[in-house]
Amino acid sequence: MALLQTNTWHRISTILFFLVFLLYGRAYCIRGPSRIVESSKIPSSHQSLKTAVFALGSFWRSEAVFGCLDGIVRTTVGYAGGSRLNPEYRSLGDHAESVRVEYDPKLTSFRQLLEVFWSSHDSRQVFGQGPDVGKQYRSIIFTNGTEESRLAAVSKEKEQLKSRGSAVTTQIQQLGAFYPAEAEHQKFELKRKPFLLQLMGNLPEEELEMSTLAARVNGYAADLCPPKTQKQIDAKINDIIRKVGLLVTTARPLLDCKSPNWLGH
Repeated sequence: MALLQTNTWHRISTILFFLVFLLYGRAYCIRGPSRIVESSKIPSSHQSLKTAVFALGSFWRSEAVFGCLDGIVRTTVGYAGGSRLNPEYRSLGDHAESVRVEYDPKLTSFRQLLEVFWSSHDSRQVFGQGPDVGKQYRSIIFTNGTEESRLAAVSKEKEQLKSRGSAVTTQIQQLGAFYPAEAEHQKFELKRKPFLLQLMGNLPEEELEMSTLAARVNGYAADLCPPKTQKQIDAKINDIIRKVGLLVTTARPLLDCKSPNWLGH
């Protein structure tokens, strides 16, 4: 999959380069290709949304893990679980890097989110996750109310049964304050792929942070989407590549904005 994505990135970059080269100076005369569209599985009203917060290592990866799931409307990385007021990335005190997930309970559940949580990191690792070492990378399930606390405890017991040789280190805490992280940390994996940002229409930072689409494509950029979702986004990107390729092949008449063959007229 990683090789496939690398080839896709190369194709996009190459096509966009030639398109810009051929149309330099007259770019405002043409209309760009269609954007990647929002998923159909988005609630009609945000009034019914629920919120869950998890800490499972680097929040860059954590946000990508949850963003691609059906029913997820919005993801935000931030700091939680500590006592310091207004923490920052370089000064987060005793907080843990966390991800806040806003979801539609008609499409997914807290129980399902717990399953993703457990399968997406090593809950037995102490003082970090993978190459990331430090207490800010500890494993935590934050809960809102008695029922979520019960579900979290039951899921932890089941996880412990799978790991009899070592203790599950995950903490279960009642959610207190959640502090959103700085803008540069939001949708981090997506921002590492500028061409994907361009395909989405170069959304403003605030809109990017709130976008369901951005949450999904952020997961795609990290190659962490479920296979079905990965294929759907692949198909849309390939469609855009095809349309951009058509623009490249017709670039010469497009150089003249008055040409009867100008796209959009």
